[in-house]
Amino acid sequence: MIRRILINNQILKRDCNSFSKIKNFDSKNESTIITPTTATNNIITTEKIDIIKKTNLIGIQKDELQDKVLQMGYPKYLGEQIWAFMYNKGIVDINSFERVSKEKREEIKSKYEINIGEITKHQLSVDGTRKLLISFDGAEVESVFIPEGRRGTLCVSSQVGCTFACTFCHTGTQKFIRNLTASEIVSQVIATRHVLNDFTNSSIKRTLTNIVFMGQGEPFYNYRNVSKAIKIITDPNGLAIGKSKITVSTSGVVPLIDRLGSDFPGIGLAISLHSANDKTRSEIVPANKQWPISELIEACIKFSKHCKERITIEYVMLKDVNDSDQDAYDLVKLSKSFPSLVNLIPFNPWPGSQYKCSSKETITQFSKILEDRGIKVTIRQPRGRDILAACGQLNTESIKEINKPIQPLEKLD
Repeated sequence: MIRRILINNQILKRDCNSFSKIKNFDSKNESTIITPTTATNNIITTEKIDIIKKTNLIGIQKDELQDKVLQMGYPKYLGEQIWAFMYNKGIVDINSFERVSKEKREEIKSKYEINIGEITKHQLSVDGTRKLLISFDGAEVESVFIPEGRRGTLCVSSQVGCTFACTFCHTGTQKFIRNLTASEIVSQVIATRHVLNDFTNSSIKRTLTNIVFMGQGEPFYNYRNVSKAIKIITDPNGLAIGKSKITVSTSGVVPLIDRLGSDFPGIGLAISLHSANDKTRSEIVPANKQWPISELIEACIKFSKHCKERITIEYVMLKDVNDSDQDAYDLVKLSKSFPSLVNLIPFNPWPGSQYKCSSKETITQFSKILEDRGIKVTIRQPRGRDILAACGQLNTESIKEINKPIQPLEKLD
């Protein structure tokens, strides 16, 4: 629908999708806006413009999409077609829906849109890692794509900022703004696949093969939207990334660990542990004050009943904080409580950080103690450090609130 708008004596033609670019547009007003305009002879006039707030097709569950198609009087299979257009072919323009009549496209456009945000910055590291800054209605998050052999892993964000304030994590210094919607989480995947030209030919193996919820935010504090996004991402007729290719990382939100395994059997779980004793962990991971290690271990044991794969224990190596031989022995004991894989992560520095990375010799010795006692362990190679895309370096704001209180956990059905 085209509207004529008088702004500063100029008639502008705007598609309804472009109203957000008008300075006086109020996105919270679902029906109308009043646009003040200046006419000749300094006479102030106002023009009332009807606005239809459109719903983003991205993020709608498949059964809901089919219901909406039926409500419009069209056959259910049109919902399947739209789903495939968006997620299998990567189409982001309703006008490009093939084998859908112009009449149907126009009606769909009158009520819905496809919005995957805007990539405002794209950085490429010397090691091939890519960092995308994506804006959603002014709120920005970072996503990181890490190529490695035949596997390409996308690290997605679940919140703008973070609920917690882990002291070694750059995101933890950022003010929590809001949860991302299911649409915004899925859009990170779609946007990255467009950057990688993954939608050009469906017969060619995708470059993006794996997803880790290890970007900005605590996924379990946005579980409702994260779970909706996972359902869309894993659908075989869409993005088609299997549950075994997805890992969700948590700082230790105990009540939802078993829920994840129950809702998505076979999905990967990573625990952001970083210390195997409560005193040290409570100092660097605030979640431990609410859910101590003993409760975390019990939750991981329950999760293991749903998923056969090892639970990844993430352990950032911080000089003189958690890297002693005794710390390693404590970690051995904890790791034997359930099937696990310990991933030692050399600390990646960021502006203003109080920590230093453990030496290579210390990390090697720490790893040897674990291996000698039967623990499966890997040492993560830093990726994207030169563009601040490595683990713990993501941040889209410089506001520092280390001692901010933990928000209450969302109640789920």
